[in-house]
Amino acid sequence: MIEDINLAKTIIAKRIAREFKNNQLVNLGIGLPTLVTNYIPSDINVIFQSENGIIGMGPVAEPGQENPEITNAGGTYVTTMPYGCYFDSATSFALIRGKHVEYTVLGALEVDQEGSLSNWLIPGKKAPGMGGAMDLVVGAKNVIVSTLHTERGRAKILKKCKLPLTAKHVVDMIVTELAVFRVTPGGLVLTEYNKNSSIEEIRANTEADFVVVEEDLKVMDVD
Repeated sequence: MIEDINLAKTIIAKRIAREFKNNQLVNLGIGLPTLVTNYIPSDINVIFQSENGIIGMGPVAEPGQENPEITNAGGTYVTTMPYGCYFDSATSFALIRGKHVEYTVLGALEVDQEGSLSNWLIPGKKAPGMGGAMDLVVGAKNVIVSTLHTERGRAKILKKCKLPLTAKHVVDMIVTELAVFRVTPGGLVLTEYNKNSSIEEIRANTEADFVVVEEDLKVMDVD
């Protein structure tokens, strides 16, 4: 396992950034997913959307450069690209529900081998609800879960989610610091692994069942 959490998050963000194509509209959830903006290849223009009403969202604002009127949906100060624009939540969710968002990238408390997702309720904590995530996971064309492989030694990729669900059978791809999984009708398929990890380590830290097609297995592109 990678002990440095910041390094682990960087690995995840770098790999997800390789997934997008030019001029795709992509929504990033709060927390770890916001790091993806920092690693988009220079020859690719990805248009980032925040559901609170931004298209053309840029990286998180550097200290001292924050604009209190420009935040993402989680309240983090962000920047905007020269072509960026702002609009109301009704327009933002019309884009989401109208299937105009190519990818949404969300964090997870739990995700399972059936592609179901729990990302909004922490046991013992007050939580207002799942917010825009329930719209995003059914409105976006592709759903990517970005998550550390384990939390306090507990697997986060499960046979079946135990927490209340955000949505059932919606996840297409799971990216951790150790591995990339694709969710298929037959279950999880391990498609990529971190060069500093192994299939054995991944199995030991994953509750869910998954299959490996050796001839198709690749090393994660995070350099």
